[in-house]
Amino acid sequence: MSKVVLYMSMSVDGFITGPDDGPEHGLGVNGERLHDWLRPGDVDPRSHRPADGANATVFDEAMATGAVITGRRTFEFAGGWGGDHHDGVPIFVLTHAAPDEPAPGHARYVTDGIESCVAQAKAAAGGRDILLHGAATAQACLRAGLLDEMELQLMPVLLGQGRRLFENMPPDHVELELIRALDAPGVQHLRYRVRSEG
Repeated sequence: MSKVVLYMSMSVDGFITGPDDGPEHGLGVNGERLHDWLRPGDVDPRSHRPADGANATVFDEAMATGAVITGRRTFEFAGGWGGDHHDGVPIFVLTHAAPDEPAPGHARYVTDGIESCVAQAKAAAGGRDILLHGAATAQACLRAGLLDEMELQLMPVLLGQGRRLFENMPPDHVELELIRALDAPGVQHLRYRVRSEG
């Protein structure tokens, strides 16, 4: 059965972008530092796939997903990935209102809420997991009880400013279970299961 898995690189102080992120500078000032785990040493320049080790394991898992869910802000800042995030899998863009122009490539806008977005992605994923992008969308998915796991790439840096992954969350208590920790040069990959209540 498909799981919804958030994949996110973040700083030790919880930032997923530097300050002043926008369409021209998607990860903000100094935010590219958060993706250094995809750049050092032996990385395929076309696919960005690390050659081996923990980085390759996490990268391959992300690229094996059968659908992508993202928020519109993240989608637009990423240039819509040219309509193809990876391998032609469908991209579901959560938004309050779809723009007049259709989404590019394999992307489609979903305007009727996170529950519908997750249901559509699961139906399209063919039993494979769903890759989730974006802070606001991750928060919406978590609040709705639809986020199954988080794969966090913890970078050894304090950005000090930017956009935090779980900023402005309600004061609800959410328990996580660490199910895997992988070390690689300059990054720690932490995989958590979101524990359901009750």
